[in-house]
Order: sequence, then C-alpha cells, then structure tokens
Amino acid sequence: MKKNLIIAALSVLVFGCANNSEKSDAFGNFEAEPVIVSTEVSGKILQLNVEKGQKIETGKIAAVIDTVQTNLKLKQIDAQKASVMAKRQTIQSQIAVYEEQIKNLQINEKRVAQMVQDQAATQKQLDDITGQINVIEKQIENTRTQFTSINRELEVLDVQRETTIDLLGRSLIQSPISGTILETYAEQGELATPGKALFKIANLDKLTLKVYVSGAQLPHIKIGQQIDVIVDKSATENQTFSGTVTWISAEAEFTPKIIQTKEERVKLVYAVKIAVKNDGTLKIGMPGEIKLPKENE
Repeated sequence: MKKNLIIAALSVLVFGCANNSEKSDAFGNFEAEPVIVSTEVSGKILQLNVEKGQKIETGKIAAVIDTVQTNLKLKQIDAQKASVMAKRQTIQSQIAVYEEQIKNLQINEKRVAQMVQDQAATQKQLDDITGQINVIEKQIENTRTQFTSINRELEVLDVQRETTIDLLGRSLIQSPISGTILETYAEQGELATPGKALFKIANLDKLTLKVYVSGAQLPHIKIGQQIDVIVDKSATENQTFSGTVTWISAEAEFTPKIIQTKEERVKLVYAVKIAVKNDGTLKIGMPGEIKLPKENE
C-alpha cells in the first residue's frame, strides 16, 4: 500500500512538471549590458566616490586621479611658450632697427644723388650707400624667415598644451551612463595606470532576457515583437512582464548545458534577446521564461 502511494505521488509530480513545462516555450536568464570604466591617465587615486550597489547619474564624478604632474607639465609648456614669444619680440625689434637704418640711408642716398648731379660728390659714394641699403634689406628678409620656425614652435607648444589640458580633464573620471554600480575594482590611494578598471556599472531599469529557441520555434518570433516574459513570484505563483524582442541570432549554436528547451531532442538552437522594463523585481542572473504566440493567434 505504501509503495503504491509513493508511485502515485511521483506520477503526479512528473505529470505536474510536464504540464508546467508546456506553459513556456523557451528559458533563459536575465542579463544587463555593463560598462567597465577605466582610467586613461597615470597617478594616485585621490578620490573614489562610488561603491557597490550605489546608483549614480551620467556625468557624476566617480573618481579623481592625482593631477600634480600634469599641472607641472602645463606650467612648463606655458613657460616655454613665453620664452618663444620673447624671442619673437626680439626678432621684431631687430627688424625695426634695420628698417630705421634703411630710412636714414635712403635720406643720405637722396642727398648724395643730388650732390652727384651738382658734381659735389662722386658716383662711387652714391653706389656705396645704395649697396648698404641692399645689404640691410637682405638682412631683414633673412631675419623674417626666423618667424616661420618660431610660429611652428608655437604651434607645437599649443598642441602640447591642449593635450595636457585634455589629460587634466581625463583625471576626473565621470560616469558614462546612469545606472547602478555592480563592482568596484580599485581603492582610494591606489596607483592608477592607463587601462586600469575602476568600476562596473549597468542600467538596471531595463534588463535583457536571453533565451534559446529551436528552429521550429523561430518562425513564431521576430524583432520588435511583444512577448510575455514569466518569472517566479513565489514557490507556487508566477509573475508576467511584457518584453520586446531586440535581437535574434543569425546562426544556430549548440544548446547551452544550463538551458532546457521545450523539445528535448533539439541539438541546435538560436539565441534571442528580449528587453524587459524592470520595476525592481528583476535581477541579473534571474531565470525567466517566454511564451510564444500560437499559430492561430
């Protein structure tokens, strides 16, 4: 008698599980699209303003990297630029002296030219003054060419200054999205290097359920389609959410070991992602199921 009761109970359990499996067409787990935020500069982490589970908004200063060396580099560039500008001013002053000499020689040239006409001076005296003017004009031309190298040097310094200012900005680590901190990978006071991960963040307001469907089920699902997503509310009760199909794999893959599809003999399945608005109930890694519309629906 006792043996018969056990057999009957097992039959009911198996039958019930079989019926429950018929309620859903595909199974999977919820996931988010996390962003890992890393540093782009070197230096000590002066501030780390985030912790696991914290919600932050886009643009919030999450960390501050030491900027002493960068500021010193900026001061050095400014000093170099001031030195080059002073050199430029010196050249300009030198050209002004040459131009003043030419003016004086031109006055003498006119005077000597008149004296030559009056036979009070020789042609050689006039030619000497004209030669002096030509020499100084060539000196001015040669001096002006120095402006080209100075301008190039100033351009290089301007680029270095912009680069340094950009590095100063990158020393302030901002959150790229609004979301929840999932993990932190550094501590305040640690030395940061370019590429070092500081924290992982994800927007949990909308999670993605990744399920796997068979080739036979594939015709019943398409991108943009509204689908019922089912999750466990309690041990005996389910909760249904409305989801939207956002992605369907173009290639079949072998059934993941943790997934059980409706058709147990299926060897190849297609991955499907369904976006679901999260009211706080859904968690990353939580299992979920979907029901596909029937052919006559």
